[in-house]
Amino acid sequence: MNQILSNSNETYAAVDLGSNSFHMIVANVVDGRALIVDRIKEMVRLAGGLDENRFLSDEAMETALQCLVKFGQRIKTIPASNIRAVGTNTLRQARNGAEFLAKANIALGHKIEIISGREEARLVYLGVANTIFNDIDKRLVVDIGGGSTELIIGKGFDTDITESLFMGCVNTSKRFFKDGEITAKRMRKAHIAALQELENVQAIYQAYGWDKAIGTSGTIRAILDVVIAEGWNDSVITPESLSVLKKSLITCGHIDKINFSTLASNRLPVFVGGVVVLAAVFEALEIVSMEYSEGALREGLIFDQIERQHDMDVRDRTVDRLMKRYSVDMDHAKRVEKTTKQIFKSVKSVWQLDKTEDLKMLRWAACLHEAGLAIAHNQYHKHAAYLLSNSDMPGFSRQEQNLLSVLVRLHRRKIALDLFNAVPEEVKKKLLKLIIILRLAVVLNRSRNVIKVPEINIKIKENTIELYFLEKWLSDHPLTEADLETEANYLSVTDYRLIFS
Repeated sequence: MNQILSNSNETYAAVDLGSNSFHMIVANVVDGRALIVDRIKEMVRLAGGLDENRFLSDEAMETALQCLVKFGQRIKTIPASNIRAVGTNTLRQARNGAEFLAKANIALGHKIEIISGREEARLVYLGVANTIFNDIDKRLVVDIGGGSTELIIGKGFDTDITESLFMGCVNTSKRFFKDGEITAKRMRKAHIAALQELENVQAIYQAYGWDKAIGTSGTIRAILDVVIAEGWNDSVITPESLSVLKKSLITCGHIDKINFSTLASNRLPVFVGGVVVLAAVFEALEIVSMEYSEGALREGLIFDQIERQHDMDVRDRTVDRLMKRYSVDMDHAKRVEKTTKQIFKSVKSVWQLDKTEDLKMLRWAACLHEAGLAIAHNQYHKHAAYLLSNSDMPGFSRQEQNLLSVLVRLHRRKIALDLFNAVPEEVKKKLLKLIIILRLAVVLNRSRNVIKVPEINIKIKENTIELYFLEKWLSDHPLTEADLETEANYLSVTDYRLIFS
């Protein structure tokens, strides 16, 4: 992996709950370099347990939980701040995903995040870039998972285009080759279905262009191993070698009759689907040849977490870009942010708030609380919440986007308690505390710099928040006093009480 800025010796872990396999890697950062010291992989095939109504079967969940218990034993001694665990396509789809996650968090002993397809693509590229660094060539990276295929074009460590398509080795195999039979007709039907998925993006990718195509993931590695072992190419995958492979599979006629020396038995049920998807990608994007990289999502997770721990968090850059996109009043946002930090400092110990992640969430909310003004002034807090729920936000998991959206949605006016229903139980109390901090910061800056926010003494007594201002300050600023009275009324629907003097 690429040179890390910090020279401290630390251990990191990444867990990837893929639709086909679960992966875990452990890396040591020694003398400024991240070295992979352990890899564990289990073929869980989670996507295979997803029924037509998008519910995970009890059997699939149990297999996954058993795997996570093993992973949990390995990462038990690693600091929680150095661990990242994410779920991908199948968990994005599963209607009972929340039920599974509640059990999975316990089994692993660590919080599992669900990431969007494009965030998955960004992390895949980051894993490849840190495995085979190249800041000269523009590269197309292809990752075929169990339930989705990620396509990325980037240069160096930066992505230019990211896309996640709903096709993978598991769902394609399940849809077209469920009984194991392989025919030319089925192969053609599956190939056309994959081309349909690619139809909306192929012109964009072809027009943008790239210098090298790189494949990653177990599917592409298995295909490359077969191609080399059978003598169809000595180092890369080509359209010709894929064509020969497809014909060979049709000749086999059934999954049980596939007999490639390098192909593991647990890969057989999903191999044909993976070949079809890759062949369609080659045809749609007119790929001439494809190299292979060991770097993938889990390596990207490791590097991304290292950056977070050393103040190079991509989420900060994402928020800054959104502020510019939605023409946020930067000066006012910074004033609100400054006040949230002041309040946070006073209450963090009593409210047991995390000085890193909780303070970051407040910072992002303060910066984006007025983003909805780009749509309309009326109900702008609701517009901002919608934007944050539905925007592509590199670095953010789905849970983080949801929390940020709720935080911004409730920064003013009535506190709609029903919005907490979609928030995990263990997060609700903390989220309400962050909402109160943000609301107070917004109220105290409502004059938009006409009034300088004074030093405030804040005391927390059980569920009572006491604000003490300088003598006569409130009487000299009656509008702020009136705003605080209104805020006290809004807070009355919660378990908290606001008093001030």
